Amino acid sequence: MSYIAPLKDMRFVLNELAGLDQIQQLPGFEDASSETVDAVLEENARLVQDVIAPLNRIGDEQPSSWKDGEVITTPGFKQAFTEYASGGWQGLQHPQEYGGQGLPKLVASACVENLHAANLSFALCPLLTDGAIEALLTAGTEEQKNLYVPHLIDGSWTGTMNLTEPQAGSDLSQVRTRAVPQEDGSFRLFGQKIFITYGEHDMAENIVHLVLGRTPDAPEGVKGISLFVVPKFLVDADGKLGKRNDVWCASIEHKLGIKASPTTVLLFGDDKGEVGAGAVGYAIGELNRGLQYMFVMMNAARFAVGVEGIAVSERAYQQAVTFARDRKQSRAVEGSPAAVAIIEHPDVRRMLMTMRALTEGARAVAFVGAGAHDLATHHPDAAVRAQNQAFYEYLVPIIKGFSTEMSLEVTSLGVQVHGGMGFIEETGAAQHYRDARILPIYEGTTAIQANDLIGRKTVRDGGAAAYRIVEDIRKTVDELERSKHASLVTIGARLEMAVEAYAQTIQFVLEEVKDDVRGVYAGSVAYLMLAGYVHGGWQMARAAQAAVKKIEAGDLDPFYETKLVTARFYAEHLLPRALSLHAAVVDGAESVLALDADQF
Repeated sequence: MSYIAPLKDMRFVLNELAGLDQIQQLPGFEDASSETVDAVLEENARLVQDVIAPLNRIGDEQPSSWKDGEVITTPGFKQAFTEYASGGWQGLQHPQEYGGQGLPKLVASACVENLHAANLSFALCPLLTDGAIEALLTAGTEEQKNLYVPHLIDGSWTGTMNLTEPQAGSDLSQVRTRAVPQEDGSFRLFGQKIFITYGEHDMAENIVHLVLGRTPDAPEGVKGISLFVVPKFLVDADGKLGKRNDVWCASIEHKLGIKASPTTVLLFGDDKGEVGAGAVGYAIGELNRGLQYMFVMMNAARFAVGVEGIAVSERAYQQAVTFARDRKQSRAVEGSPAAVAIIEHPDVRRMLMTMRALTEGARAVAFVGAGAHDLATHHPDAAVRAQNQAFYEYLVPIIKGFSTEMSLEVTSLGVQVHGGMGFIEETGAAQHYRDARILPIYEGTTAIQANDLIGRKTVRDGGAAAYRIVEDIRKTVDELERSKHASLVTIGARLEMAVEAYAQTIQFVLEEVKDDVRGVYAGSVAYLMLAGYVHGGWQMARAAQAAVKKIEAGDLDPFYETKLVTARFYAEHLLPRALSLHAAVVDGAESVLALDADQF
């Protein structure tokens, strides 16, 4: 089934919820006119629909392959990447001074969603390159920025993020890759990294690895980690490629999903290059501050992975709707002379509405977050920047954690709508389910996102950011309850119950974390999911307000009635989940922790 970019919904969210008009007025975004944004979205849709989406199924059936240290990507990927790069898509949100287009993150987020919906495996390469660009721009020297960033932006080189090692997993304090200083100021790296996405491939002429390692005199733990840039091919001052570096792909993983994306094991310092033993690398920023710099890359990646969850959900929803319209089976429950399309059956409607509402709610939260990021980085008022930065940082673990967990429900429902045919690979519904399964795991599991939401984003500032959001939601509730429109009043009542559960949960976390830290963290994922449902419900409520305004102004486009109904469904069917999640956080810790380890 082909993918159709949901541009109408994206434009609605950009304009009605995320404040594109305000962002277009910010210094640095003068070129992001409405005409430019429309042209970018239309061309992006053409590229992903015509060039990249058709390769999704092929990548699942003919995944990347490894032989003698080299990786050959899925047929068609190299040509598609060339077209992607030549169109300037890698530089969409990056600075013009390095060859990028300098557009807002808000606009780029819509294009990123389309890219991942079209082909999740393909899109992972640009995702990691975006992160490498962000890290170099944040901590690199001027020489490093000028040397690497233009080539990453034009797509002739790609980037990777090298964190995980066999003994470390998510605990980066256990990183053991050695970085031995050399007389010329460079370093020689020795170690092994695993789960490195696009760590080796044939789509670009060079790969720029950003690698966490330790110098010989580094302190133990996370305080002793440094960040190094290690190119596959050494680069001279003019950007010309030289000798093959001593970084080698030992193997690629065989996976449940995203099969076309090569997940590599990389060996540094195995004396297989042209530079002798030890991969030549260069420190980025100050030594022993590598984790701080890598978090820049990780936060960019975490936001993008959340968008991936939204993207694969949209793809699964589109396919499920098409199947449900075409598939005739069983008579209608109220009686019919013959079998009807299964979209007429009430429970199929319930599943499709759940898929639709979850996807649209998560998209709205992510785009609003992207808009906050643009305000945080470009608004001339320091106070406005600080407030939006706090809002964005609070949202990132929710966008990553909730949207990816949500994608499992949506893609699973997509299989269910297909019935037995969904379990058969030929329909393609199963691929979305398999591809989505990695999303709550990589770039920090859901528990890591939830722990971050509690520790760094709620407790650290005494709940200031969280309570500010609660007050903003309550303002929306007040507006809804004062409305004369019946659906808005209903949505307001449901949102009020949900936001009160949210506020009480925040209060519980703040009060209990000092006395019962294990108990609070036992409910961390429930807290994150509660926050996700409430934020999605808030944005869908705002969407309903905007839709009613259009309808009452005489706009007969059925899109607005559809949006209003979807928002009401979210309020009536999804927001009530916040109440049970509140109960799980507040009352459920004891049963989580009651058994001893040997009782499992």
